[in-house]
Amino acid sequence: MGMSGLKLLKYVLFFFNLLFWFCGCGILGFGIYLLIHNNFNLLPSLTLGNVLIIVGSIIMVVAFLGCMGSIKENKCLLMSLNNYVSESLTDSIQRYHTDNSTKAAWDSIQSFLQCCGINGTNDWAGHPPASCPSDPQVQGCYAKAKLWFHSNFLHIGIITICVCVIQVLGMSFALTLNCQIDKTSQSLGL
Repeated sequence: MGMSGLKLLKYVLFFFNLLFWFCGCGILGFGIYLLIHNNFNLLPSLTLGNVLIIVGSIIMVVAFLGCMGSIKENKCLLMSLNNYVSESLTDSIQRYHTDNSTKAAWDSIQSFLQCCGINGTNDWAGHPPASCPSDPQVQGCYAKAKLWFHSNFLHIGIITICVCVIQVLGMSFALTLNCQIDKTSQSLGL
């Protein structure tokens, strides 16, 4: 990729992260508004406002790291989630024998990608599970998953964009219907 293509990619990445940061600000603000003006509780200590504040804050932090990483061309900021993913995978390996959903997830990933553990068979204490390939030099699932995502990035992106467009259209239709119901109710004097 040429230098102009990299510069374009840098600014596109910055723009999208900035857009996500603004969305995170909006979610955070709406969460604060709901926390102050609404008492819609999901659980006694878990209100919709609290959930939106947490989600908005996480989106803002991740988007900020993406913005700064793209503008400064800092690989550490751009890839700051790699350590988090690796640590989460290590935790899930430790829960393999105690949690059935974790066991099923690892078994399906290892069978699908023909990989074993995070970095290889040494990640499993003792004997690796039956879902690992029998080859002792098999590649770890972390590297295989990254390779799979890179090779299928276009398809994943198209599917993600289609799902987002469908969600936005659904929300637009719901809001339009809501407005029409309000107008009809007002005209009927209800």
